[in-house]
Amino acid sequence: MPAELTSSSPEQVIDIQNLRIGFDDVPVLRDLSVQLFEKENLVILGKSGSGKSVLIKCIVRLLNPDFGIINVLGENVNELNDRDLAEMRKKIGFLFQSGALYDSMTIKENLEFPLKRIKKNLSQKEIDEKIAETLENVGLSDTLHKMPSQLSGGMRKRASLARTIVVDPMIMLYDEPTTGLDPITSDEISSLINKVQKKYNTSSIIITHDIECARATADRMIMLKDGEVYMEGSIDDFETSSDELIQSFFKPKKT
Repeated sequence: MPAELTSSSPEQVIDIQNLRIGFDDVPVLRDLSVQLFEKENLVILGKSGSGKSVLIKCIVRLLNPDFGIINVLGENVNELNDRDLAEMRKKIGFLFQSGALYDSMTIKENLEFPLKRIKKNLSQKEIDEKIAETLENVGLSDTLHKMPSQLSGGMRKRASLARTIVVDPMIMLYDEPTTGLDPITSDEISSLINKVQKKYNTSSIIITHDIECARATADRMIMLKDGEVYMEGSIDDFETSSDELIQSFFKPKKT
């Protein structure tokens, strides 16, 4: 658990208090309280159905909670009007499980789409330079005029990440970033998450059930069970825990 904030402590960029949400009278999140700190990678673990993806969808108000406060960058998300919510979302990058690239657009056009809507003061030359720089940062310089269907699964994930970071978000939300990828490509995506954090000074929530991704990226970890925080701590806290659930979920590190 992070120490109490002091003048030298990192600032909270997300503060969630007593969050509750359910569907068809079935609770999914139960009085959940979670904080994300500046320039931190927070990994949230949990089995399917534990509420991980529901949590980050509530943060950007793709879902509306039944109760609780979600404070992002000093603003209560649930109280924002549509215009202010749209402005808030511009500061948050959301990498969906599927990647969600536009299949009918080239990779360049995929990155142009959010840039032209969010960074409206940029000239076409500046847009082209920004796209080229971002694709280089994710190792996709040669994909500019390719279609998503021409890329491998790992490359599509990188392209999706490029489209997300091209608008310089302050916060990144990763929803199962390594799902469906082979181990080598998964390691590459985990390394890229760390690279993005360092280069862009982002604060990130990484939703995953991939232990190797968690090991590679986490500054701090939270495990959810039945919509509640079951354990919070460092990677070492989880590795050395004697709790049976943690032991069964958090497999020994490969040597």
